[in-house]
Amino acid sequence: MRLLIGDVVERDDHPVIKKTSLVRVPIRLGADVFDSGAISAAKRDQLIKSLKAFRLLTEVYGVHYLRCCATSAMREATNSAEVLARVEMESGVHIEMIDGRTEADLIMSTFWTQDLLKDRSYLYIDVGGGSTELTWIERGHRKRSASFPLGTVRMLKHKVDESVWTEIDAFLGELRAQHGQLTGIGTGGNINRIFKENKNSYGEPLSSTDIRKQRERIAAYSLEDRVKKLRLRPDRADVIIPAADIFLRVMEAAGIEEVFVPKVGLADGIIFELYTKQYGGARYAAGAV
Repeated sequence: MRLLIGDVVERDDHPVIKKTSLVRVPIRLGADVFDSGAISAAKRDQLIKSLKAFRLLTEVYGVHYLRCCATSAMREATNSAEVLARVEMESGVHIEMIDGRTEADLIMSTFWTQDLLKDRSYLYIDVGGGSTELTWIERGHRKRSASFPLGTVRMLKHKVDESVWTEIDAFLGELRAQHGQLTGIGTGGNINRIFKENKNSYGEPLSSTDIRKQRERIAAYSLEDRVKKLRLRPDRADVIIPAADIFLRVMEAAGIEEVFVPKVGLADGIIFELYTKQYGGARYAAGAV
């Protein structure tokens, strides 16, 4: 879970999201859902406590607008309706369960806030714990998108069917046949960390060779040493390897040699959409969960 609090500053050509605070809590609802199909009472209670804390933080920061979204784990939980009702009642925070297409749209909505050439074609690759969203953008407009039940926590749990890869290969094969060469944009905490580990300069793309090199370097360490020596967070140390594997396989299937890593994700997209719908010019505080 993430709470992103930000100010949106209107500049001459595009708005810029200035991150005021980012709080992460490693709940991992998918760890339950991908095993048993339901969210446990323990995870539900962790969710309630976290949202109570998040709500208090938004009050301290004077947040004007708040949107809370749940993704793949909540979508697939057999008891999601019960959990959502209980969490909202006890935390005072309404959770909106969004589908894969909405998730992809929110992620790519930040396109106009990035220093990228707007006349090119891009493939957004967003890798999460439970799902991977792929979105083809041409000249700033979404042409096609798809959400696949493929994520880092699923891979750790060995819950990814090979047929998912077949679907991804078919989807990307169609894109290549229709358009040809695409440029990649990678989003999500794991690709951001790989970017940092590779010591790239801001705005410099990350090649598949770079990703593979960092993947092998990190994998050579034990989980304990990834935390102690590489200073990875415990909830990052185990998922960064499957994340790298997903990026490498998607890039190979799409014929992409390198990805730009703008260090934005779903929470940034939520804030940007709040901005475009509610304000449209002025500077304000907004929050996203």
